[in-house]
Amino acid sequence: MVGITASLARNIKKYRLLVGISQDKLSKAANVTLHAITKIESGATLDPRVKTIKKIADALGRTVDELLK
Repeated sequence: MVGITASLARNIKKYRLLVGISQDKLSKAANVTLHAITKIESGATLDPRVKTIKKIADALGRTVDELLK
């Protein structure tokens, strides 16, 4: 993982744990697949779509900027 990907992965996991939900619950709340959440959170997806990041941010009650910091 490098740069933005590492920050995104780390922040999604951090905020998901702060909210106290599983990857499965996040995937349902964001209306994206569990596979997508798992791959993004692990850093395996190097270039996730902005639309997907926005859905995840909304589900976590955060902004896209907060996830990318």
